[in-house]
Amino acid sequence: MTKQVVIVGGGVIGLLTAFNLAADVEQVVLCDKGEVGQESSWAGGGIVSPLYPWRYSPAVTALAHWSQDFYPQLGARLLASTGVDPEVHTTGLYWLDLDDEAEALAWAVREGRPLSAVPIEQAYAAVPVLGAGFSRAIYMAGVANVRNPRLVKSLKAALLALPNVTLREHCAISGFSREGERITGVETADGRIAADQVVLTAGAWSGDLLRPLGLTLPVVPVKGQMILFKCAEDFLPSMVLAKGRYAIPRRDGHILIGSTLEHTGYDKTPTADALESLKASAVELLPALAEATPVGHWAGLRPGSPEGLPYIGEVPGWQGLWLNCGHYRNGLVLAPASCQLFADLLLGREPIIDPAPYAPGGRLR
Repeated sequence: MTKQVVIVGGGVIGLLTAFNLAADVEQVVLCDKGEVGQESSWAGGGIVSPLYPWRYSPAVTALAHWSQDFYPQLGARLLASTGVDPEVHTTGLYWLDLDDEAEALAWAVREGRPLSAVPIEQAYAAVPVLGAGFSRAIYMAGVANVRNPRLVKSLKAALLALPNVTLREHCAISGFSREGERITGVETADGRIAADQVVLTAGAWSGDLLRPLGLTLPVVPVKGQMILFKCAEDFLPSMVLAKGRYAIPRRDGHILIGSTLEHTGYDKTPTADALESLKASAVELLPALAEATPVGHWAGLRPGSPEGLPYIGEVPGWQGLWLNCGHYRNGLVLAPASCQLFADLLLGREPIIDPAPYAPGGRLR
């Protein structure tokens, strides 16, 4: 049995990696430079589907399908063990006036997913608050959203209850300790933490941490801004998406509108321009929101990666160093499958899906 695994980065990917390893590892130590789950995991919308799943590679699709099928039982398990409900809320999703509708429908047939074209009248009947002027709709039943801040809270509570898991918040990693080409731990302001295996789950900051080892990981911060409204609980019965913007209903009537895509480095400052753009999209989708004032406006940093394909596996040339990062816009979507696949690889089990597309080898410089 592996004695000690150190996980660097406490977003949903890091938390769920720790959760999946805990039963088979003597000690798991999770370090985060701030508080766990407060970066992109907190900031995202939580749709349990890529926004346009047909535009992604089969490798992303494989992770997404596994996760979508697994999320309800993950939510139920966390609620039962912690009392904190991640609120996996199944509403279905309408896409409106897509330019590549034919490609979407062909993908659905090929992948066996319940997505189909519906009369626009059906969309308006199902979502009476939808704005006027849309002419075409496709719909996928069974698509859920997860309330990501509550998912973080429930995962943290589950880990705190495990005697062999230690969470070290406000514990920034300054480097890796090594013996030759083997990674033997991490360096922090409070000293070295020894490890048999070190796992990098640091999202947009993962590349910075690898650079001192002479490795270039093409994961960069991509800023996303969102706004939040509070409406009646039955205001929006389904998620809707048009012109790259979406509206997500929570069970209690909160409505999220997102999101922007901005390459501004590590700047997370919400901007007035984005606020006005998001409000305009909100009113176009749901005109009743013209009379509402946003109750929240924030920004987060996604870990942008080529083609949105995460890095999952051991780093070649550095024994004991592993990656589970670079999920771009789909970290919450892909987390259950990514973390299960990662645990399978580290523990030497039969992997849930073919791990080859995600392997760091050949994709790092």
